[in-house]
Parts: sequence; structure tokens; C-alpha cells
Amino acid sequence: MGLVVLLLIIGVPIAELYVFVQMSHAIGFFASLVVLAAVSVVGGWIVRRQGLRVWRRFNEQVRQGSVPSNEIVDGALLLLAGAMLLTPGFITDALGILLLLPPVRLAVRAYVNRRARRRGVATATYSGPLPRSGPFSPHGVIDVGSDDRD
Repeated sequence: MGLVVLLLIIGVPIAELYVFVQMSHAIGFFASLVVLAAVSVVGGWIVRRQGLRVWRRFNEQVRQGSVPSNEIVDGALLLLAGAMLLTPGFITDALGILLLLPPVRLAVRAYVNRRARRRGVATATYSGPLPRSGPFSPHGVIDVGSDDRD
């Protein structure tokens, strides 16, 4: 895993630089900069818009009393898409734009859910009153006056 991260840290910037040079030769240096800036601005706007939609779905699921697991994964994927769109480079922009597409997010979410199930992620919920410890009365509050103390 550490080797993969190291290769990504080294490989992605090199690949981004290569693609930027190729795009600069094809459409010009300043045009390449304008395209990168425009994709970041438009992508940020789309991420914000879709993020608000996911936030509304999240709140609706919570109001209905169900676990908003799909919305949590969608929110994380949108956060990743936003980070990729803000990172300068054509490759990360392309990956960020792909994550903005709902069918792609659905496929990635299904993959994440399969991986989580395979790893045996366990959750538990408790809906009753919290367990008590110590000498508490099950009948509620016991009011003690100042002259009742030792």
C-alpha cells in the first residue's frame, strides 16, 4: 500500500506535466491555463450544487430514521471530485469530472460497498436508554436536602 501511495505521489505530477506540455503544444500555453482555470471554476460550481443535493437527501434519510450510508459515500466522492478539480492538471480534472457524473458515482459507491462488506465492517446501533452504573434509583431523581446529608 505504501508503495502504491509513493508511486502516485511521484507518478501523477509527472503524468500531469507531460499531459500539460502536450496540450500546450496542441492548443497553446495560455489556452491550456485558461482551460484548467475554467474547469476548476465550473467544476467547483457543479460540486457545490450536487453537494447541496446530497446534503438534502442525507437530511431526509435522517428525518425518516434510516441510515444515510449512500449519501455519506456520495458526499465523500463529491469531496474527492472537488479536490481533484482544484488540483491543477488535466488528468485529475478528467477524474474529477467523471466523479461528478451520477452513474459513475453509483458504480464507485457499489464498489466501495462491496469492499466494505468484504472487509467485514461492523456497525451497531442502540436505541434504548443508556445503561446506568452505580447506585442510581430506577425511579428517577432523588432530591436530598442540605440537612439530610452526613
